[in-house]
Amino acid sequence: MNAAALLLALVLHSSAALAAPSVSLNGSLGPSTALLVIDGQVRPVKVGERAGGVKLLALSPGGADIEVDGRRYSLALGATPVALGAGSAGAGASRVVLFAGSGGHFVTDGSVNGLPVRFMVDTGATLVSLSESDAARLGINFRNGRRVPFNTANGVVAAHIVSLNKVKVGDVEVFGVDAAIVPAALPVALLGNSFLNRFQMRRENDTLTLERRP
Repeated sequence: MNAAALLLALVLHSSAALAAPSVSLNGSLGPSTALLVIDGQVRPVKVGERAGGVKLLALSPGGADIEVDGRRYSLALGATPVALGAGSAGAGASRVVLFAGSGGHFVTDGSVNGLPVRFMVDTGATLVSLSESDAARLGINFRNGRRVPFNTANGVVAAHIVSLNKVKVGDVEVFGVDAAIVPAALPVALLGNSFLNRFQMRRENDTLTLERRP
């Protein structure tokens, strides 16, 4: 690479880093307007509107869902500002950064076999877990899967074990992920250790970083 091309690459890289906004949720004005602190400035933003490269998708009493550069993030009320955007998923699709929502849970949008799924990180779950209704929506034929007992809040149920072709969170894809398909209703799919064990996990305050193991 010649000097001019190298300089251009450095400028573009620096510009992308500077473009990633720092965002936190400071409060709300009514049920549909969030007070977002974007790069140190308090900005009232209504659901569906955009300010400083940040779009407000949803607002709840304890948090908000936002979109930056086509990616969805959850912010907890009063949490430490975080830098979002192009740097949130590492180069080579080996790293993804998640942010705690209300209640301290890490909830994020992802996909299974290319179809959208809402996940909650559960380090206590051995496997990725999906409800039977989600499995049917995703076209997963689980009835022939191995049956095993599965503990739920309402007792033990019979789950089916299957292998998911592809699970994606952020820009990171993992292939051949074992999953439990359970008859119990689940508000979100559980992102268990059959996915998480492929990564080194590091938590800092309201941020959870997953770095793919070598």
